[in-house]
Amino acid sequence: MDNRAIGIFDSGVGGVTVLKELQKLLPDESFVYIGDTASFPYGSKSKKTIIELCKKRIENLIDMNVKMIVIACGTATSQALEEMQAMFKLPIIGIIKPTVKYLKEANLNKIGVIATAGTIRSNGWEEKIKESIPQAEVKNKACPLLAPMAEEGWTDNDIAKLAIHEYLKEIKNIDALVLGCTHYPLFKKIIKEEVGENVDIINTGEMVAKEVKEYIIKNKMQNNDNENSNTQIYLTDLECNFINVAKKLLQVEDVNIQKIG
Repeated sequence: MDNRAIGIFDSGVGGVTVLKELQKLLPDESFVYIGDTASFPYGSKSKKTIIELCKKRIENLIDMNVKMIVIACGTATSQALEEMQAMFKLPIIGIIKPTVKYLKEANLNKIGVIATAGTIRSNGWEEKIKESIPQAEVKNKACPLLAPMAEEGWTDNDIAKLAIHEYLKEIKNIDALVLGCTHYPLFKKIIKEEVGENVDIINTGEMVAKEVKEYIIKNKMQNNDNENSNTQIYLTDLECNFINVAKKLLQVEDVNIQKIG
């Protein structure tokens, strides 16, 4: 058993969609979440910069004595996961591998991927999908406006509908649409209206939560002191709309947030 918290980080509020799924599937666990709001967005930054940012956030979480880390960010997963796994000894899980595992098990071959410009540019999703599903047809689309809109809470208005229509109008004849940025589940309702009921819209947070649960059970890392389980949230910049979006997403009255450097 291991009563330490699970660490999670993202560039902003998007990773809270992953935190929400982890809390749902692992109610007895404690969590520490870092939103690197001072460096948002990651999607427009170079690979070198993303690696540096990920290293700093992981060092923060290690200093808080977490037992494992979830990179709840598509850009960071696609550009820095392997480097972080080589650099640090504790388990580090990203959002791509668990999602590709689901795609293969569900026999989904015509796959759309929407993500940040940096993630699409890295080709990380398509490479991992085709490694596991060689016959897969993958249609990629960068959607750089969606993450900033999510940070502002613009997830169910006319601007969001217009942006999603424009981004998705060329993605046709697919079995599944991977929301390759953790901010994008905030737009799931509008995305569903755009692509139709027959497309499997994949929230990577759900896949990551299943992977984390399997890992901690297999490695006997469950928290056996669930009466003291809690969630701590830290931001690198407090001057943002994170609190309002997080409260709505986590369905809580208040969110206690602390500053971290």
